Amino acid sequence: MSASKSIMVVVVANRSQSALEVQKLLTEASATIKTRLGLHEGMGPNNNDSGLIILELVGDKNSSQKLAAKLQGLSGVNAKLVEVDEPSA
Repeated sequence: MSASKSIMVVVVANRSQSALEVQKLLTEASATIKTRLGLHEGMGPNNNDSGLIILELVGDKNSSQKLAAKLQGLSGVNAKLVEVDEPSA
């Protein structure tokens, strides 16, 4: 049986309105977040208020699914959990 990697992609449509609640949920789930990368269009002509967060998750799948559901429950937030199998040797 091969191991898998859990990745979550989170799109925040309106960071100025959603950032505090998103941050609260991510802080509560900090034990399951191994890596976090946040990207946004902060400068230049394409400046908007949306953001993209990429999370590498560890721990049980149930915790990851609960986090995704909580994030999905926030207005203007879309979260997708992706399981990627590691190639066998």
